[in-house]
Amino acid sequence: MSRIRQFTSSMLNEIFEQPNAVLQTALAFQSAGFWGNSFEGAHKIASVLSGIKRILITASGTSRHAGMVGSIMLESLIRIPVRLDYASEFQHSPVRMGPETLVIVITQSGETADTLASLRKAKAAGALVVAMSNVANSSIMREADAQVETKAGPELAIPSTKAFTAQMTALYLFSLWMAELAGGISRNRAEAKVAEVLMIPEKLNTVLEADPTIFEISQKYVQMNDFLFAGRGIHYPIAMDGALKLKEVAYVHAEGFPLGEMKHGPLAMIDESVVSVILLTCDPTDPESVVRYEKSLTTTREIKERGGKIISIACQGDSEAAEVADDTLFVPATSELLLPILEIVPLQLLAHYIASLRGNDVDRPRSLVKSVISE
Repeated sequence: MSRIRQFTSSMLNEIFEQPNAVLQTALAFQSAGFWGNSFEGAHKIASVLSGIKRILITASGTSRHAGMVGSIMLESLIRIPVRLDYASEFQHSPVRMGPETLVIVITQSGETADTLASLRKAKAAGALVVAMSNVANSSIMREADAQVETKAGPELAIPSTKAFTAQMTALYLFSLWMAELAGGISRNRAEAKVAEVLMIPEKLNTVLEADPTIFEISQKYVQMNDFLFAGRGIHYPIAMDGALKLKEVAYVHAEGFPLGEMKHGPLAMIDESVVSVILLTCDPTDPESVVRYEKSLTTTREIKERGGKIISIACQGDSEAAEVADDTLFVPATSELLLPILEIVPLQLLAHYIASLRGNDVDRPRSLVKSVISE
């Protein structure tokens, strides 16, 4: 942001640092020679890529939500089956791995105990392991076959914000790198997509300019104790992380759902005491995105008919999404796979302000630590 302001918490400061975190992460790929040695160990993946039959992603907490986003990015771009698991479950699961398996472990600190144990299990089974971390010299990075460093800078607040957007950026660029290497996308098309990534920081600045509006909306909902977050496709993980952030810092009941599952139970909870936060962004150039959007609007109207309060996240200029919601937070338009990087920011701010207005310490939520280094 061009203006100078004083931040009341490390969490708020780190939310506003996200344009730079995304930019630096993207530039790190570019400066390393995106189509050459984009990251440490890239040559190892390139040498065995033709033999890779599946990809496994394992992580915990917010990093797992990044992995959810990344799994959709990978499957969309390279068409290799991707499985996602909690690190705490993966390390004890009977999953079979070998040289045909690529395992991606994601952790902000690089020291998360469950994730480190998962890495060691994968390596012992003969799988190739890629570590993604915000700390270059961490245990995860030292032990992996290949290392993708996110460039978010030190993250002091316990709730992860800028590390999350940096992880999604790195996962998208990693997916593009693999897709071009495997022949699934042309060089020109991949370069155009990289250029689109480099436009995301300025779009994040646009989202952050709505900070006063998000504060005002937070004041309306500060006394509410039940929130449902929902989205379809790649937007579902953002609903999950929006709910997690609110739980972490505001200590209120918040759950994340795939929006299509609302009729399979959660809809029974809807009344005037429940706030539904619905991801209603859309990429009009993507036919599947348009179909998801139209279905999401229909479900949102059903929630409205039952008296539920609705906050929608929508692309700028979307009058339909604004009409069906009580309040709407807008983000700039971009491609479907990049929308999550923009969508999470208003949800982070919403959680921050609701928690702050309730008198909570957003940087150090009760019972939580920054890095879970013991099981």
